[in-house]
Amino acid sequence: MSDSSDQVGQVADSLLRIEMELRQLGLWDEEPPSPEAMQSTQPFCIDTLEFTQWIQFVFVERMKVIIQNDHPLPAVSGIAPMAEEHFRGRPESGESLVRELEEIDRLLSGS
Repeated sequence: MSDSSDQVGQVADSLLRIEMELRQLGLWDEEPPSPEAMQSTQPFCIDTLEFTQWIQFVFVERMKVIIQNDHPLPAVSGIAPMAEEHFRGRPESGESLVRELEEIDRLLSGS
């Protein structure tokens, strides 16, 4: 197995763990946001989606398409700091989700 296919496998596994964490936190939505909400031009769709919705419906979905179509993975990722900010002061800790996002940041950024 080549290094890039190993990285793709690790990223795919990480995406599954991110989904599991969102489900455990009760933050996995069964219904997608409206098409209008998905048209946001703001980073993380901050004006139209909750951050966890962005993870589910934008990040995870785009990453799945990249992997399924054998496109190159992004060379940089920095989602974990946004997750830390999102969960600061909220009743759910999100600690496990932040750790998974740190892992995918590390995998994609190559550090």
